[in-house]
Amino acid sequence: MKTKTLFLCIATLFIFISCDKNNEDYETVHVAKAEYMSLKALRSSVEIIAPTPIIESGKIYAYKNLVLVNDVESGIHIIDNSNPENPVKKAFIKIISNKDMEVKGDYLYADSLMDLLVFDISDLNNIYEVARLEDVFPSYLPMPFVDNLVVDYGENGFNSDEIIVGWNITQEQRRIDETRNDYENGGIFFDTALASSSEATGQGGSLARFKIVNEYLYAVDSHNINIFDINNLEQPRELEDVHAGFDIETIFNRGEQLFLGSMSGMYIYDIANPAKPKFISEFQHGTACDPVVVDDKYAYITLRAGNFCGAFESSLEIVDVSDIYNIEHVKSYKMENPYGLGVKDDFLFICDGTAGLKVYNKENVNDIKLLSTFKNINTFDVIPMESHLLLIGENTLFQYNYSENGITLLSEFSLN
Repeated sequence: MKTKTLFLCIATLFIFISCDKNNEDYETVHVAKAEYMSLKALRSSVEIIAPTPIIESGKIYAYKNLVLVNDVESGIHIIDNSNPENPVKKAFIKIISNKDMEVKGDYLYADSLMDLLVFDISDLNNIYEVARLEDVFPSYLPMPFVDNLVVDYGENGFNSDEIIVGWNITQEQRRIDETRNDYENGGIFFDTALASSSEATGQGGSLARFKIVNEYLYAVDSHNINIFDINNLEQPRELEDVHAGFDIETIFNRGEQLFLGSMSGMYIYDIANPAKPKFISEFQHGTACDPVVVDDKYAYITLRAGNFCGAFESSLEIVDVSDIYNIEHVKSYKMENPYGLGVKDDFLFICDGTAGLKVYNKENVNDIKLLSTFKNINTFDVIPMESHLLLIGENTLFQYNYSENGITLLSEFSLN
């Protein structure tokens, strides 16, 4: 089994100075102080506990009558959604540095920094860990998306016996020349993150980095497609990964193709040979955070500007992928602050951040029509189910019924 080393993406960070009016030598900065843990402690830290309030909602996943919600870097909340009008929290799986998840045949696959974990969730009253594949992912930890960010690794810096498992963020007044020295010495960093089978699988949102297709689990990191043979659901087998480029953020599947969203474009891979994905084509765009979803003919890509995403304007890009060897850009639409998105029939759902959930009719991609906007929700990601729509935002699970003219609210469930 290969061992992948710890790394953090080092990138240019423009510091916007916020100076004390009485002393122009100082500025306000965010200081990220590294939190360390031994590898042994990390790998023995998993706990299955009673429902607990969420700290920061992340990605969502739907499986049978369950909804799984990632608590960013902390674990997974398990929710019984048998009655969408009245969801019930059942358990919390505490997993340090967890970001992604997938389920097949009642086996939950989740990451914990550099490891892949497998849980049996067939009995919600007796969830337990059945396997752990060590050192299968790059062990980097995303940095917070805040301006004026300085990283403090502590007095001893990196210690071979410990790993970074989190960040304690504080604000400090520092001399401008000191923060410049930190930058010049490599002290400012950020991560640019972000056919039928006998066993049922679930459905993730557009921001997912994990995707199960038949007997294989594909998990993208910033550079690679990590591939696992899951014929034996309890004991995944790591296969050789495939280098896919840089700043890969998301993965989406359509038939025998994988669509990867990156900060510079969309990449299409053929998985006719599922153990060896083969590059087909790409659509390049300016640097921006980039999830993608696909229907029979088109790919829909939201590009988010601001923060560390790079772009100056946010947009929706529509690309014709009916011929995957000759993809063509169709049209751009201006957006405010888009995150996840989803498609179902003629509906296009876009989580436009603080602008709320936007529902479009996409029947004519050259002239999509806005049907409705659900404001006053800071939306993050969405999953269009067959029966209804799931949405996560601001530590709240929203569910909507479909109607001819859009959607109507079914329930609103606080995870706090």
